[in-house]
Amino acid sequence: MPNLQQSMTTIRNLLNMTFFRVLLFILLGIVMYFSMYSNVKPEKLDLSLFSVAEQTIRSPITVEDKASTERKRKEAENNVKDIYVVKKEIAQNRVDLVTSIFGSVSEVNDEVKEEIEEKKKDAQNEADKDVEAPDPAGAGPEDKLAMVKEKLTDDVTREVSDGVFLSLLQAKEGELSIAKDLTVTAINKIMNNEIPAEQVENAKKRVEEELKFTSLNSDLKKAAIELGRYAIYQNQFYDPAATEELRQQTVESVEPVKILQGQIIVEENQLISRDIYRQLELVGLLDSVNSIQPFIGLSLIIVIVLSALYYYFHEMNVQRELKQSYLLLFSLIFILSILLMKVISLFQYADYSEIGYIYPAAMGAMLIKILIDEKLAMYYTIIMAIAGSVIFNEGVTGTFQLTSAIYILCSGLAAILFLSKQNRRSKILQAGLFVSAVNILVIFSMLFLRNGHYDTIEYGFYFVIALISGISSAVLAIGLLPYFEAGFGILSTMRLIELSNPNHPLLRKILTESPGTYHHSVMVANLSESACEAIGANGLLARVGCYYHDIGKTKRPQFFIENQVNIENPHDRLPPQTSKNIIIAHAADGAEMLRKHKMPKEIVDIAEQHHGTTLLKYFYYKAKQNGLEVKEEDYRYPGPKPQSKESAVIGIADSVEAAVRSMAHPTTEQIEELVKKIIADRLQDGQLNECDLTLKELETVSHSFCETLNGIFHSRIEYPEMTKQKVKQA
Repeated sequence: MPNLQQSMTTIRNLLNMTFFRVLLFILLGIVMYFSMYSNVKPEKLDLSLFSVAEQTIRSPITVEDKASTERKRKEAENNVKDIYVVKKEIAQNRVDLVTSIFGSVSEVNDEVKEEIEEKKKDAQNEADKDVEAPDPAGAGPEDKLAMVKEKLTDDVTREVSDGVFLSLLQAKEGELSIAKDLTVTAINKIMNNEIPAEQVENAKKRVEEELKFTSLNSDLKKAAIELGRYAIYQNQFYDPAATEELRQQTVESVEPVKILQGQIIVEENQLISRDIYRQLELVGLLDSVNSIQPFIGLSLIIVIVLSALYYYFHEMNVQRELKQSYLLLFSLIFILSILLMKVISLFQYADYSEIGYIYPAAMGAMLIKILIDEKLAMYYTIIMAIAGSVIFNEGVTGTFQLTSAIYILCSGLAAILFLSKQNRRSKILQAGLFVSAVNILVIFSMLFLRNGHYDTIEYGFYFVIALISGISSAVLAIGLLPYFEAGFGILSTMRLIELSNPNHPLLRKILTESPGTYHHSVMVANLSESACEAIGANGLLARVGCYYHDIGKTKRPQFFIENQVNIENPHDRLPPQTSKNIIIAHAADGAEMLRKHKMPKEIVDIAEQHHGTTLLKYFYYKAKQNGLEVKEEDYRYPGPKPQSKESAVIGIADSVEAAVRSMAHPTTEQIEELVKKIIADRLQDGQLNECDLTLKELETVSHSFCETLNGIFHSRIEYPEMTKQKVKQA
């Protein structure tokens, strides 16, 4: 064990250098990388086009099949029908056109009538004058036809036959009006429906049918039918802009075709077609694909995790030597856990895909919680959950096994929470049982979420491995804890609580052989613990250190005033030099006794340093009064001076408790004055020069001492019985 401690000391000294700290983290990264390398390495299959698959192959990733997506979009675009719009204004235009034809015919008829009337008037006038009157006959059909055509456009006169105009011109006014109304109504009825180009002729036939059975005379009916057919026109036209917009919307609405993780690409004994071969290549399952992306991703995850871990240790507010011990201890537990996880994962290849649940996930969390701190244990659990999700991914179609991550995370957190206020070593096994119960609940919850069908044997298997995981975590933690405590010199909270047990042999020795010293130690412990906690030091270490700080007095208990009950003070018969040697020796004797009992270094240091190099004033001045030539350094404790806040506070508390106890009825003012005087003496004597206590912290310590002492030595009410007894005695 001494050789191990020397090796640890050497490594800690190296870790004071940034280069070696970074090197240690690189080592952790290498361990993580190669533990997970095979789990992220893409599976390669030696398959050829048009060969037969020997096994069912699933996609290891989710990826978009762009070729299929493009093909699907093309199909959707081609399935979009052209958009046609109906122009309602065309129906009105054609109705207006036919109406204008009838109107032109009516106008011509009216003009001819007016002309005839004029001629008649002229003839009458000539007759009255006995002059030969002109013929009053009107214009002939050809003339009327010419007049009508002049009023219409060339397109109309070209498309409508002369017979139509002549029939209309020959019709009576009433018949013409009826013919117009019937024709316009029929045209409007037909044109209000959709008439695409290929349906124009059918529409013309429909208007012809509408007019065929009217009461018009045959000539006028033929004219109306011809005008109706002429007026029917295509009113539905192709809309390229709307069609293109619809196609674009359709293309955009097509969801990308994806090959999902776990999706079957090719069944066993199925022919590998070109499309299947392309999909295999796309998901990276062919030898021709050599992707390094998974390895880059793994490296990035490791860098992120270790960077956060490096920052955590860099900001850890503990002594440098202790920080390096913590770093070494964490690294060892970390590597041990990763390697154990990897070894267990190898059984997955032997058709034990669920064997990962037997991994003692809470072991490392328990050790780090007990030996270092709770926050680091939680961070460690998160890292293990990430690593476990990769290492235990056999049997899943992706890189991460989510159920393993949840299982490890819940298991570790359960152990940390159970031990948060249960710091005795005997509670570790109980924590293991608690973790087992949590493991069982987590596993069964995930089994039920899968909605799978399992028989009794399978449920029993999961129950047993969850139980083994929790119990083995506790057993391994209990077994490794003493080696880590001894090898790294770490004084854990659990160890301190065990040392504070009154049944400890050394504490029983103090209690039975020097009860006054034991009581004094307890009082100093009360003062020191509250003061250390007030300044952020380790209050529990201070309390336990106080219990043992005067263990050296058990060699000669009667030479110390707190143990001199109903006996004469032996120092009255001894020369000051001898008394001085006896008193001063208790610090060195105590340190030696503690070392023989393999007590932690922190406890030994407190026993050795709590008096520092202070002057034994009583015997020093007594020697001078006796006329002896003495040197001050001969009456000082050998030291060393306090090196830690805890040792310094205990040294002050030791003097304060002894001084206050010697006072008859100390008041609050007297206690405060005494405490400040003792602290000032320690400062002036240089006893606090080698610890990192600040003046502000000393003020806090002083205030804490006063509060505690005022609570102990507060004035008490005298009851009537006590008063009567005093009167009688008087």
